[in-house]
Order: sequence, then structure tokens, then C-alpha cells
Amino acid sequence: MAVLPLFTALPAAAQKRKIDVKQEFARAGAQLQQLLKTHPDLTKFPYSTRPDGTLKDTKSEWWTSGFFGGTLWYMYEYTKQPQWQQAADQWTMAMQQEQHNTGTHDLGFMLYCPFGNGYRLTRNPAYPPVLLTGAQSLATRFDPQVGLIKSWNDFAGYKYPVIIDNMMNLELLCWAARTSGDSTLRRLSITHADNTLKHHFRPDGSTFHVVCYDGKGQVLARKTAQGAADNSAWARGQAWAIYGYTMLYRETKLDRYRQQARQTADFFLNHPNLPADKIPYWDFNAPGIPNEERDASAAAIVASALLELQHYSPAADAKRYRQAAEQMLVSLSSPAYRAAPGDNHNFLIKHCVAHKPAKTEVDAPLVYADYYYLEALLRYDRLK
Repeated sequence: MAVLPLFTALPAAAQKRKIDVKQEFARAGAQLQQLLKTHPDLTKFPYSTRPDGTLKDTKSEWWTSGFFGGTLWYMYEYTKQPQWQQAADQWTMAMQQEQHNTGTHDLGFMLYCPFGNGYRLTRNPAYPPVLLTGAQSLATRFDPQVGLIKSWNDFAGYKYPVIIDNMMNLELLCWAARTSGDSTLRRLSITHADNTLKHHFRPDGSTFHVVCYDGKGQVLARKTAQGAADNSAWARGQAWAIYGYTMLYRETKLDRYRQQARQTADFFLNHPNLPADKIPYWDFNAPGIPNEERDASAAAIVASALLELQHYSPAADAKRYRQAAEQMLVSLSSPAYRAAPGDNHNFLIKHCVAHKPAKTEVDAPLVYADYYYLEALLRYDRLK
């Protein structure tokens, strides 16, 4: 375990250093080429590592399976090299069977990250049908009586749990509504987001992880699955909220979504337990701070979100968000969090936490940390 102390700042030289995007993508390319070599089987998707340090892959039905293809698309977007397009297409098409999966709320992650990015960059006509079918599969998990997309089929005995992560999957529905002209999908997304606004957030802008409903949309309990406690602020949950509502403001231009994104971003950035290098502990209220693990994946998600949110914010706040994102990227690109070539099973980012209470993927690489890190680098590069 590598526990990084709370108030130890980066060296002055690192604080002043700008991110060399070209260098970081070159380093990423070298690592991802090795990761491709260790994954000849397109049914085994890179995910993380086990406690003993061995590689941990998943099947296509696991919620993180689409991130690897999406990461390869970001490599192609930056480099324009055909090798990355070919690899990205292979790993994208390896996910196509999940378009019919109605047993998960995570089809946005699973399908939109690879197929959505792939279509955006190549206009491959094979991609939209998968996305449109996947959006309809996801929509089956919406119950009009509840007004929300069900996340899991059961949680602690509750039959209609909804997690803050679910906001991220609305991007698939918004794309499908815009592409197909099916306004039902857009209304569904807005209804879900509005009910999440109503029930998931605390007055300080932080979010609960899980809200459990009855069959008519009444709140039965507010809980956590991956956080430190029911009333704590799980770092990646805050990240999903910032990113999710920023994205939905882009899609709808409804100001209440921008305001929620900004309020949660301010909670995150102003929290007294946020370390000086802007990489959060896995939970802002973890009991052992400063002797708790960091979650670099949450920082990567927030950095990317802030680089979009700054476009929708007044000048002073835009500057603050931009500077915070840049500090996160400086930290993530430093040896403290960026794996050396050949290390970390060729994942890019180290020191992430997936599920501390379950003791799984703690102080480990996570494929979605790499995805949002490269996305943030691309967004940062566009600012220049």
C-alpha cells in the first residue's frame, strides 16, 4: 500500500511544470502497445490487478469492459495513426453483444465509450445501430412510476436502488434521442436527472452513493456501497456527479444541471481533506485520513469534467476550475501516480481505489482511470 500524506505539496518545480501532452501520449502509446500484446483474447478485457499483483481481466458484461476500446480511440484521436484505429475497432466490436443486455444500467460506459467515440471519429456506419439498440435496452430499466433508471436489481434488501454513477449513462440516451429523433429518451434522461437532483444531494453539494426507492418513487433509504459510510462523501461518487451533470448541461442546456455540477465541484475542490496535489482520498470522510489510500481515478474523472465545466462558468470560476484540473493533470503525470514504462501491468495510472469496503482493487490501476486521464489530456490540449 502506498499512502500519500495529506498536506505534502508537490515540489516547486512540479507545481510550475505544464503538462507535455505530446510526451504523455507517447508514453501512453508505448504502454498500451504492451497491454495489447498481453491481451490477444478479445473476450478478456483489461481491468485492474489482484491483491497479489497479478492482472485482473473481465468479460464483456462487466461494467468497465468498454473503457479499453474507448482508451484506444483516444490514442487514435491524438495520433491519427491507423494502428490505433484498427485496435480500437477490434475492441469496440468485441462489445457489440452487450447492446441487448437489459440487466445493467451501465450500457453508457460499456457501449458509448467505445462505439460513441468510434463513431465520432470515423463515422463507421456499423456503430450507430449498436448504440441505438443499447439505448433501448437501457431504457427498459426506467420505471415511469419511480421516475428513475434502476441501477441494481437488489441492494441490501431494497428492490429499486439508484446510484449516482447512473448519471454517466445518460449520455448514451441523449445521443440516441438526438440521432433517432426519439424524444422519449431525452425526457427519460431529464426525469432521471431531476429526481436524482431532488433526492441524491446534501445541502453542501455532496452526494449520497445509493438512494433506495419503493415502487412509487418514495425514498426508503440513503446508503453507500463503496464509500466509508452512508453519510460520507465517496470521492468517485462526487466525481460522477460533477461529470454527469456537466455532460447533461451540455446536452440539455438546463441551468439547474450546470448549477449542481458547479456546487459539487466546489464541494470537492474546497474540502479541507483534499490533499495539496488535488488527488483525493478514496472517501473525503475516510476514518484514517491521512493514512488512507488515494483514488487517482476520481481525480482523472474530475479533471476531465472541470475542463468542460469551465466553458460553462463565469470567468473567475472558469479560471479556478481550469487551474485545479491542470494541477490534477500535473500530479497524475508525475511519477507519484503515472506508472513507469513496463510497470503497473502497462496501465497508465496507479494508486486508484475501486471498492475499499469489499477490499477489491485497492491501491491498484483501473482501466477507467486511464480512459479519463487521456480524455482530460485531450481536453487540456484543445485549450492551447
